[in-house]
Amino acid sequence: MFETITNDDRGQVGIGTLIVFIAMVLVAAIAAGVLINTAGLLQSQAEATGEESTDLVSERIDATSAVGIVEDADSGNLSEIRVGITAAPGADDIALEDTIVQAVGPNGQANLVYEDGSGSFDFDSDDQVSNLDGTFVAENDNDEYVAPSDAVLDEENDDFTLVFNPADEPFGDSENFGEGDQSTLDIVSPSSATTQVDLTAPDLFSEDGEAVRL
Repeated sequence: MFETITNDDRGQVGIGTLIVFIAMVLVAAIAAGVLINTAGLLQSQAEATGEESTDLVSERIDATSAVGIVEDADSGNLSEIRVGITAAPGADDIALEDTIVQAVGPNGQANLVYEDGSGSFDFDSDDQVSNLDGTFVAENDNDEYVAPSDAVLDEENDDFTLVFNPADEPFGDSENFGEGDQSTLDIVSPSSATTQVDLTAPDLFSEDGEAVRL
């Protein structure tokens, strides 16, 4: 009436239980490995995102002023657009030759890059603004144009003035940027940190050569 369990049966049951136990241990180990790898990946991604966010905040170019130089008060045109800049507090060195200015103006939009001197622009001469074509340039405190390799915001050079050609698109075309005109500059540093500068010229200029706030 009763089934007799032999030693062989007990051995088979024990082996089966052991196999199941080993399988469970292996599954648990694999799952733990996956969790560890996932946690490591998420931590790496979080650190990378944190570094990128820090760069977007600290590696920023701050604008300190924006003025235009009146070329002809009667015609209402500017001869230069000048934007003072400095590095944001805590920023590392910022190379202006790797900086892009995304400009929107009365004549469309354009991505302006740092002047490299390959065209008619001469870094060693004065009054070269009219030779800027799709480019911008920096001036130092001595009103000297700064070559690309030296145009770096750092501890020694903590501020520059960016100079733009108001006759160059998108500021001007048949006429220079002038009275009542508006433009927006997005100054994008090498780390992609962006500073927006809004330019609005006065409705009326008074005299030739004056500096007007934009």
